[in-house]
Amino acid sequence: MKRAATETILGSVVEKPLLQLHAAPRLEPFWKAVQRVIDAALPGSLVGLTLQHHPISPFIAKWSRPILDGSFDAKPIETYLIKHPRGRRIVRDSDVFPRRGALVRSDFYRKYMAPQKRSHAIGLFFWQRQRLLAIIVIMRTAKQGDFTSVQTKLLRHLYPHFETALRRLHVLERERAARTAFEGFLSRLPLPTMLMRWNLRLVYQNKAAREFCNLWAVGPELAPVTKVDGPVPAEILDRCRRLKKRWRQRSQLATPRMILRQEVIHHSKWSFLRATLSMRQLSTGSLARPHFLIECEELRRPVTPLPHLVRLTQREQQLARLVCDGRSNQEIADEAGLSVAMVKKHLHSIFQKLEVPSRSRLIALMR
Repeated sequence: MKRAATETILGSVVEKPLLQLHAAPRLEPFWKAVQRVIDAALPGSLVGLTLQHHPISPFIAKWSRPILDGSFDAKPIETYLIKHPRGRRIVRDSDVFPRRGALVRSDFYRKYMAPQKRSHAIGLFFWQRQRLLAIIVIMRTAKQGDFTSVQTKLLRHLYPHFETALRRLHVLERERAARTAFEGFLSRLPLPTMLMRWNLRLVYQNKAAREFCNLWAVGPELAPVTKVDGPVPAEILDRCRRLKKRWRQRSQLATPRMILRQEVIHHSKWSFLRATLSMRQLSTGSLARPHFLIECEELRRPVTPLPHLVRLTQREQQLARLVCDGRSNQEIADEAGLSVAMVKKHLHSIFQKLEVPSRSRLIALMR
């Protein structure tokens, strides 16, 4: 009978909140979904969520109702976990405080339970090996009573859903952090790179690529004094459309889609501007259509070692090249439109970043 009641709740009342829980892409939607699931399963409960139980990142605590400054005193729980290190999943207040009097006298009760008129608490603990990832805290009033065996069993049924959603959120956050860091790295590269979807909308474009598009549009004389906000050149987009047409033709002939030659396009007026277009697809059986990878080059620029240039800003790269051309500080200032004092400041920064003591060592390093 109890099992049937539990399955009824899981199959009806909690169904929609669980879908929202599993669809949550970030912390805030995840937290809202947790509240909805608990409210549907155990109406009237006070819900808390704690994250990052380690000294590396700042501790996070969220509550469905305001609690003091939003902090959370985890010392009683930490003491309990030291005595029970096997990673229990569901912990009741009576597990942490075996005697009711000890609970009532504790700071945990006085700070968090009593002000909210809560008498009973239970926590869902989520682990990654031996590391505590998060705790979902649920509190109830004396009138609601302690958690019954049916309610505890319901929480056990819900636990895998919370755990799966939490691990998925953890993976998404980790991938998002890695992607953000990688994009930050790419944005510093002096190699202009763009990535476009099948519909020719930009997915990614680093700073060097935006500058290249501007150079393609207005030419080398006006580019330094023109705002860098122009679109992808029409010639490049037209060549992408040609690649799309070839891809469709090959797919109709059952030709492997991965085997596609690159398209190279030069500017009609400034032939030293070149763009190399290629289509990329994960596999021949992929449901997603290919993306366009566009690699741009300004062929008249001297080739300098990439690892060293990556450390420098765009302005510092320009000044480093002028130094390698044998220009004096005054000549560099005239070329770059800077004062001599500003040139010296930039050169000092370049020397520090590349760990060289002089212009001659900089020239040797770049060559």
